[in-house]
Amino acid sequence: MLHLPPSAYQLHTAFAKISCEPHWKWQKREKPLANFDLFYVWSGEGELFLNDQPYSIGAGSCFLFRPGDHTSASHNPQKPLVLTYIHFALSEPAALIPEPYRVLEETFDFEYLLSRYVRLFLVKTFAAEEEARLILKQLVIHLLRNDMNEPIENKASNQLTESIHEIANYIGQHPGIQHRVDDLAARSGLSSRYFSIKFKEMIGVSVQTYMIRTRIERAQHLLMHAGMNVTEVADVLGYRDIFFFSRQFKQYTGKSPSEVR
Repeated sequence: MLHLPPSAYQLHTAFAKISCEPHWKWQKREKPLANFDLFYVWSGEGELFLNDQPYSIGAGSCFLFRPGDHTSASHNPQKPLVLTYIHFALSEPAALIPEPYRVLEETFDFEYLLSRYVRLFLVKTFAAEEEARLILKQLVIHLLRNDMNEPIENKASNQLTESIHEIANYIGQHPGIQHRVDDLAARSGLSSRYFSIKFKEMIGVSVQTYMIRTRIERAQHLLMHAGMNVTEVADVLGYRDIFFFSRQFKQYTGKSPSEVR
């Protein structure tokens, strides 16, 4: 698969990201699979049989089913599966094919590619099929790297790092906005909890602390170089209470706003 051109990947209309119903089951069929099927679990718990071999599956479980495989699955109704599947075929023989199963630990890039693949066809996107073939080959490369136990650049993916630093830069450029963590997380495409954890891990302080620190640093600059008085600075940076502004300023700088000015 590695050496095949993207044009060799034949896309099928069978693909989706779905939340399985509580009593969902994937029944074993008499006929084996006719094509390849990339099967990824986002969350939930269950059991899958591949050619009569059982696998306990959960978040990060990823299969690449091959033509001729027999499959069946079920899940815990209390923890239903959320999964993505993509059916495809190859127009040329492939020599290097990923292993049938693995559990991905670094999932950010892989999940982004899966989501992008599905989104391409939700609307009439220009050159959707061409991009989808490229994405499908990227997904295959990702699986091959994982199978070879090759580290994926570093613990936090490049895209995640860029996303977090972009948000930090955005906060710094707009210190006067009362940013909500939920809005910042949505801007980065992450859940609020995961965004907060990763932000502190990469930036070194919590989101709230970073927002306050950025606002105070801007206040120092305005007081020292912009000719603005304390009331004007507090107002432009979104403080409704000048006394609260003064207390917070002194807490972070050791001086009152008036002393700095």
